[in-house]
Amino acid sequence: MGVDGGGKRAINMAVLVAALGYFVDIYDLILFSVVRVKSLTSIGVTADRTLDVGASLLNMQMTGMLIGGILWGVLGDKRGRLSVLFGSIVLYSLANIANGFVHDVSTYGWLRLVAGIGLAGELGAGITLVSEIMHRDRRGFGTTIVATVGMIGAVVAWLVSENWDWREAYFIGGGLGLALLVLRIGVYESGMFEQVKASAVSRGNFLSLFTSWSRARKYVSVVLIGIPIWFVVGILITFSPEFGKAMGMAEAPTGGRAVLFAYIGLAIGDLVSGAASQFFRNRRRIVFTFLALTSACVTLYFLFGNRSLFVFYAICMALGFGAGYWAVFVTVASEQFGTNIRATATTTAPNFVRGSVNLLTTAYLWGKPSLGVVGSGIAVGVVTLAIAFIALAGLEETYGKDLDFVEH
Repeated sequence: MGVDGGGKRAINMAVLVAALGYFVDIYDLILFSVVRVKSLTSIGVTADRTLDVGASLLNMQMTGMLIGGILWGVLGDKRGRLSVLFGSIVLYSLANIANGFVHDVSTYGWLRLVAGIGLAGELGAGITLVSEIMHRDRRGFGTTIVATVGMIGAVVAWLVSENWDWREAYFIGGGLGLALLVLRIGVYESGMFEQVKASAVSRGNFLSLFTSWSRARKYVSVVLIGIPIWFVVGILITFSPEFGKAMGMAEAPTGGRAVLFAYIGLAIGDLVSGAASQFFRNRRRIVFTFLALTSACVTLYFLFGNRSLFVFYAICMALGFGAGYWAVFVTVASEQFGTNIRATATTTAPNFVRGSVNLLTTAYLWGKPSLGVVGSGIAVGVVTLAIAFIALAGLEETYGKDLDFVEH
């Protein structure tokens, strides 16, 4: 069945708003990594403590995303996808602006927690909405656009941080988010959700993801295949200055430039992986390929990253490309579950992946005294990637799957 002009405009508007929302989401999410050292030293943190304090604040942000992932996911299935798109951006935009006023570590940490809660809802609600309103054979293109445009937000975060003070960078992010609310007025709710809402079926029950062994295994597997992406971003890229120093580089890389090149790679990788999953009509094969690329690039990072700044940043871009299967990952998450818990699954899964940074940084810091900065990073990476390959083997292929079903 074709889609009329009004239907196409509604689909295009939903994809545009979801993509721009995720753009602002990534801008704020990554801005802390970009301005971490600059902002912490500005409020009195000594240079030798920026790693540990930065890891603590990153954990606060990711804890907020874990809380928000469940909160917004449940609301998305109970109240609708649009309510989450509006509510989440208001919260993280205001928190972003407030971050520009901090003068102590404690306040900074709590505001990163609040921002994390707000940031948790944007991607899942947008991907769920786009997946449900697009044709099953084309929805991968829509989710790819959302993810790819979102990744560019990190590049803009770096550009802004290079040309404005770190406080102004937070103000700009908050302003962009609030301005986006105007566009959202023209977006319509998912028809699939409206049908389920009118029925008596239970919606938004987070625990129902674990009441069936097959659902629980499927959900955990989805989360595990995404964790290597955030090992790359949350460990190798965020702490690149410390890794560069530990690997004996004459001039250590900066976190901001590492983020810039990694996210250029991520944007390209997302575009390629998403398009490839549509061209080859297969999600699992593409995720496997990009996991293998990530493994190879992690090896290059530790073996050759210390040759020069040019080589290090080139490897950061390659790492980003290899880890650029986020578009396929979130699409797989949305395609695995029924309409009555789809927003819950699609919102919580990426936030549990992001929140895994808490475990990754804890494991990394725990291993650092005995294994060293580099050895601990290698150990965490090996374990993370091995688990992801095993988890992928247990997932079903979902390309072209009819999403008009519910979970009982």
